[in-house]
Amino acid sequence: MLQGLTRITPVLCETTVRSMYKASSVYPTCYNFPMLKQRTIRQLVKTIGVGLHSGTKVELTLRPAEIDTGILFRRVDFDPPVLLPASALAVGDTRMASTLQQDGAKVSTVEHLMSACAGMGIDNLCVDLTAEEIPIMDGSASSFVYLLQQAGLQEQPAAKKFVRVTKPVEVREGSGAQEKWARLDPYDGFRLKFFIEFNHPAVDRTGQIAEVDFNAESYVREIARARTFGFMQDVETLRGLGLARGGSLENAIVMDEYRILNPDGLRYENEFVRHKILDAIGDLYLVGHPLLAGYTAHKSGHGLNNQLLRALLARPDAYELVTFDQLKDAPPTYARQVSAEWAPN
Repeated sequence: MLQGLTRITPVLCETTVRSMYKASSVYPTCYNFPMLKQRTIRQLVKTIGVGLHSGTKVELTLRPAEIDTGILFRRVDFDPPVLLPASALAVGDTRMASTLQQDGAKVSTVEHLMSACAGMGIDNLCVDLTAEEIPIMDGSASSFVYLLQQAGLQEQPAAKKFVRVTKPVEVREGSGAQEKWARLDPYDGFRLKFFIEFNHPAVDRTGQIAEVDFNAESYVREIARARTFGFMQDVETLRGLGLARGGSLENAIVMDEYRILNPDGLRYENEFVRHKILDAIGDLYLVGHPLLAGYTAHKSGHGLNNQLLRALLARPDAYELVTFDQLKDAPPTYARQVSAEWAPN
């Protein structure tokens, strides 16, 4: 877990229950208490794919994890395996993806899997990899959502922890037409609003702004299927930098100077900006817990999203770590998920 996330504002489950049953030596366990609980998966599940940027074949295995593990990546091609916890403070390279680094090992392009974990309410998960990069699959988070659903969702006997933003935090880069920014504001739930600007006819014909409030909208239906995208004129430059070597029409929306080259077109009318929201959800989940916040961004990317989390963590007065022992006290954004996309299966 991240350093700095140590201040918890909960009504501790076991303490509460013990106080209610002082006269008895037998009392209900946390598992049976109506609280918003942590989640993992029921059973191991695995897949094989290629990395978007490395082009390297990789086997990915998802395993159940204990309470308070967080999302833990393991490079099992090292001897002994190297552990890389999902953490904003462990992010190094942010060129075209978010990359974790520790003890000479890397795990790159974590954002789509992290986004799926956030969307499905997964708190604790072990992710085994046989190479450096998470497989790109179809370029969205939908394959990872499917894997998590196939593995089954399992509640755990401990309260789910949230990072509640209590004061606005903002980061900016550039000026004028080159300005980019990202901001977190206090909000009783999780809402994201994103503005894009690419000055490309295929992108300009779609929506440039999208807003998603998970109090009313579904991650699986509205966000998970949005694919990453790129431009043909950038491919040679990116490959010269060791990037985009595994990209194709099978795992990305690809455009020439004028149009979309994928024969099936777009999955959403505004798929480009929806994918930027998908990425932001994954990048922000690297804070270690779900956020209670409103996120707004203009032309932000992995680097600026990471800077935003680091700015938040550098201000202990701007956030608190909270739990909800009573489901009725939880924000509707998350309480509704218990019987919806987060429901154990």
